[in-house]
Amino acid sequence: MTRRRWIDVALVAVLFLLIAGSFVIGRSVGDGEFAGTDATATEMVEGDGHEPWFTPLFEPESAELESGLFALQAGLGGIALGYCIGRLHARRHREAEGSPAATPVPSGGPAETGGR
Repeated sequence: MTRRRWIDVALVAVLFLLIAGSFVIGRSVGDGEFAGTDATATEMVEGDGHEPWFTPLFEPESAELESGLFALQAGLGGIALGYCIGRLHARRHREAEGSPAATPVPSGGPAETGGR
């Protein structure tokens, strides 16, 4: 195997060990209930006597609906981010090739002044 291949295999092995280790540690610590940081922080702040400044405009009826809306939001954000990155990549690629779309059109030339 080449050196690059060994590095790839080692990185995949480390990634696998990290994921497996997180499951083992997560199962052995606490009551097995996974609470997100938002819920934990909210409980801590409200436990100190603070009150929320506002109420949510919309509260989903079930956890499944909330999870689905979150996944939809993440998907739309991923599409928008991918579109922006693709546009920037294409622009850089066009500029590197020197295509006509990347070269600016001179202003005030004969075409704009009617040849005068």
